[in-house]
Amino acid sequence: MAATPALIKELRELTGSGMTDCKKALEETGGDIKKAVEFLREKGLAAAAKKSGRIAAEGVVAIKMADDGKSAVMVEVNCETDFVAINPDFKAYVDEVAEQLFASAAADVPAFMAEQWTKGGGTVEEVLKGKIATIGENLNIRRFVRFNTDKVITSYVHGGGKIGVLLEVDGPSNDAVKEMGYNLCMQTAALFPRYLRVEDVDQEYLESERKILDAAAKNDPANASKPPQVIEKMVEGRINKQMKEVCLLEQEYVKDTSMTVKAYVESVAKEVGATVNLVKFECFEKGAGIEKKQEDFAEEVAKAMQG
Repeated sequence: MAATPALIKELRELTGSGMTDCKKALEETGGDIKKAVEFLREKGLAAAAKKSGRIAAEGVVAIKMADDGKSAVMVEVNCETDFVAINPDFKAYVDEVAEQLFASAAADVPAFMAEQWTKGGGTVEEVLKGKIATIGENLNIRRFVRFNTDKVITSYVHGGGKIGVLLEVDGPSNDAVKEMGYNLCMQTAALFPRYLRVEDVDQEYLESERKILDAAAKNDPANASKPPQVIEKMVEGRINKQMKEVCLLEQEYVKDTSMTVKAYVESVAKEVGATVNLVKFECFEKGAGIEKKQEDFAEEVAKAMQG
């Protein structure tokens, strides 16, 4: 059977591949649609392997939450360009990943990649490689976190998926507490605290900061005549200032800077007449920590012209 326009159209709709590739696949397989899909998939997987070395630092953070607000999953899926990050097909795929993760028992990304894709087409990893072939960029399911609790979970996604936040609150599941949780998710997305409370701060981090600040204070000529105990107080003052930046409960509440987040939580507890405490939070910023390669476009074009 020839590669008729109707068959080419059908194959394009099934695979999302280009017209030329579909025509070639049909010619190679005698017009057998099923074999042509396999042919393109094999070709696509080979193409995906070539793309896997490219840096995927753009992408989307997505959240899937239960209707009762007792469980949620947040996932980051990366791509190479912001153009793909806003592509509806890519966003739909990320939502499907979040949906499957929500129902999955996988403890980490490798375990999730080995699962069967619930919508068919092989494992999660195989379907991802198929998407790489279709979209034409390296893609990566980078990380996820899952919350399961009998408490209250609130969430916030900023900028169409640039930042995602999950926050667990121990308190009554009413509008006031949910509003507080949402406000603090927004604050977390804006100010990126590293810890919930001072007690959570890593001791190695604290000691390292003390050494750095102590050395800086002693090396400052303005402090040359100051006794050691004064230097020590200066260092502790700077440490305390840092705690107000890196600990969520110690930060100024952005909607009312006359109070800290801790005071805001206490005010909501008083309003609802119940104990309200923050339990934990997670914040994903797409591409955070990934070193994006800086391309020299002019050099790239010059190399291409040289063959």
